[in-house]
Amino acid sequence: MSIIKINAITVPGDSGDELARRFAARAGQVDGQAGFEGFELLKPTDDRHTWLVITRWADDASFQAWVNSPAFGHGHRGEAEGASQPAAPQVGMTSELWSYEVAGGSALS
Repeated sequence: MSIIKINAITVPGDSGDELARRFAARAGQVDGQAGFEGFELLKPTDDRHTWLVITRWADDASFQAWVNSPAFGHGHRGEAEGASQPAAPQVGMTSELWSYEVAGGSALS
């Protein structure tokens, strides 16, 4: 059964667009990772400042393999073009990782 990893990232009110831009710039980089099943970036539609990064994995071992991979480190170090450039400043003020397994639901046709 799939597991869901949710990274809840709280950003200042004016930084959400930058967060979305950075995720768009990295779109597809995790797609080839073994056990990866899907990704969504959820933008709050109310007064909250917490964005949700939702990924679905075949199992926890697949997620852990990705977190420990060079690709993960490269994608999360910043948007610097070359090794001589400093990493871009962080957008998020806080980040919290939540983990769930699918316990029920329905499939869309």
